[in-house]
Amino acid sequence: MISPLFSHLLIPFLVAMFLAVNMGGSGTAPAFSAAYGANIIRKTLIPGLFGIMVFLGAIIAGKGTATTVGKGLLDPEMMSFTVVSIILFSVAIALLIANLFGIPQSTSQATVMAVTAPAIYFHALNSDKLLFEIMPTWFILPIISFFISLLVGKYIYKPIRKRGYTISKKVNENPILRWLIIIMSLYVAFSRGANNVANAAGPIASMTMNELNIVDIEKNFILIMILATLIVAPSFGIGSSIFGHKIVRKTGKEIVLFGKIEAVIIAFISASLLLIASMTKGIPTSLVQLNVAAILGIGVAKLGFKNIFRKTEVNKFFVMWIVAPIIAFGLSLLLIYLAERLELL
Repeated sequence: MISPLFSHLLIPFLVAMFLAVNMGGSGTAPAFSAAYGANIIRKTLIPGLFGIMVFLGAIIAGKGTATTVGKGLLDPEMMSFTVVSIILFSVAIALLIANLFGIPQSTSQATVMAVTAPAIYFHALNSDKLLFEIMPTWFILPIISFFISLLVGKYIYKPIRKRGYTISKKVNENPILRWLIIIMSLYVAFSRGANNVANAAGPIASMTMNELNIVDIEKNFILIMILATLIVAPSFGIGSSIFGHKIVRKTGKEIVLFGKIEAVIIAFISASLLLIASMTKGIPTSLVQLNVAAILGIGVAKLGFKNIFRKTEVNKFFVMWIVAPIIAFGLSLLLIYLAERLELL
């Protein structure tokens, strides 16, 4: 007979793995769309490489964001197995919808909104953290990513392009450049792990401590978060193999056709900004949006504002970025209300 404690832990962990599968699908695009768009990596290699680097990023640099998601918005004592299951399930459904449409989506924004819903419902939201640290970062970092890429594209890439280096077979076929792009893709996946694995591991860690009645939170939280990461992170690779190809193709091929030099610029800018957010303030933010903003910046430098923003794929991205967090928030709030009415909390 299964003990109640085991069942209480099993259900949220299964939901977390389901969420990680969807996050893996969504996260493959910003990690490998540049390399795939530049035609230097086979799609069959992407899931394995992505899964390994996500795991390393989560273990090495994921402490800050896991703490923010697990304890920064809602009192960790309120992270019961029911609340955590609802939060993770709501995010997973929102991301599943985005994945089915083939739109890379922000797991961080969906997760934060799903955590915010019960926090508001129980009048326990850390509004200062949400309004003055997390949400401003969501708007500021993509703008920074866009303008850095635009400036680099205009003042560095364009002069290089005019001299013919971007179309030079000698430059583009250089093994050093090809390996640099692959390294940048791995760097992006590492940054993704540092920031986004916390979306599942953070709430799971807080819940596990509550269910096991562990009192010394500061001493044990990181250890339990690492154990949660060991379970959750491999599911990113599974999600990448299921959903990754369609989303990588949309991001890498259908926004703007870019070459190898642009791929390095896009990957380095988006990954660096995400890693800075993870390791300085522990802010869960969107690698997807940083990556697409960097792609758009390069695209505008090449094609101009009007041409790049007329593309239908860009418009679809913006719509889904608004809709998915709203779905996560609304579903989480509804399920919390129903759980309280059914006396499951």
